[in-house]
Amino acid sequence: MPQPGALPAWNSRWALFLDVDGTLLDIADHPDAVRTTPRLKLLVRRAALELDGAVALVSGRAIADLDRLFMPLALPTAGLHGIERRSADGTMHFRATLEDQLHEVKRELMAFVENRSGLLLEDKGAALALHYRNAPALAAEADRVMARVADAAGEQFHVQHGKMVLELKPAGQDKGTAILQFMQESPFAGRIPIFAGDDITDEDGFVVVNDMGGESIRVGDGQATTAAHRVGSVVELLAWLEHNLLGDESGNKETAHVDA
Repeated sequence: MPQPGALPAWNSRWALFLDVDGTLLDIADHPDAVRTTPRLKLLVRRAALELDGAVALVSGRAIADLDRLFMPLALPTAGLHGIERRSADGTMHFRATLEDQLHEVKRELMAFVENRSGLLLEDKGAALALHYRNAPALAAEADRVMARVADAAGEQFHVQHGKMVLELKPAGQDKGTAILQFMQESPFAGRIPIFAGDDITDEDGFVVVNDMGGESIRVGDGQATTAAHRVGSVVELLAWLEHNLLGDESGNKETAHVDA
């Protein structure tokens, strides 16, 4: 079992992959409520400089949403768990999203949410996310409803379980496949992959990175994981990044507080 705080030593040959919510940013009650800080953007930009551009965001959010959060940075990015992806050279890659087939599902889920306080249906275009963070007592009912609509939508779709969220998305693409695709491209190819994430949605990425001889980090305590390392919180992960990337003003690698 990985121990909290047991993080790997920095390696200039890494290809660094970072989840966002729960990893770089604390999870908020509503997806739109999170905010980045100049300090966080500085850390990500410095990592990209240190690793010759081999830094990518790998998230359940859409790329447009990630660009909004991290502007003016425009990083290599996998959005919607890899359904959409932007390579380092700016090339966009999209898996067939089957959005038209989600219309009927969306209507049914909207009706379900409207009658139950605290639930949130997030329309990501290519995917639908049912959040129950503010209504945890409805978790089992939400799971049954999502399983039913997924079955009706057909085998081309898959339910992705996350922290207090169920997401209906096209099957066949996940964070692991996105990392594999990046690792076939410049500037990631030939480097050692490292992936930090916090959720069950990140386990596919951990498996891929482990199989490639890389480093995997799970953020947060208490959940079983295939990650090789664990750190207790977003603040601790950011402090580790700051220790390695910024240090203090005298040039020493001293851990400093980072405003997440």
